[in-house]
Amino acid sequence: MSAIQTYAHPAGRILLALVFIVAGLGKLGDVQGFAGYMASGGLPAILAWPAIAFEIVAGLALLVGFQTRITALALAGFSIVTAIMFHFVPADQMQMAIFFKNFAMAGGYLMLVAHGAGAWSLDNLHRPALA
Repeated sequence: MSAIQTYAHPAGRILLALVFIVAGLGKLGDVQGFAGYMASGGLPAILAWPAIAFEIVAGLALLVGFQTRITALALAGFSIVTAIMFHFVPADQMQMAIFFKNFAMAGGYLMLVAHGAGAWSLDNLHRPALA
């Protein structure tokens, strides 16, 4: 494994994890507002807490490389669903930027599904030769 793979793989995983950790923690500052936003998209407001918990827990799991393939697949699906439900607004350039950002993130998560956690992860703690 090259040095670039050794360092870039976990760096990419960590950067992708931070997106959800920061987003989930940020929503804790205004859960009611987030619940209202979810309701505006047609989802029950009661799902605000599970969504926040998912973002934080999945982000932390990815951060440490725990169950990376499964977590990354769930995050890819979450990114695509939220892009379609909340950000596909062709008349709004900012929402479309977020829409495509979510799809780009899904691509990164799918790379983790395909290649695993990489170095410095709980998934590879006892299997350092496996990627």
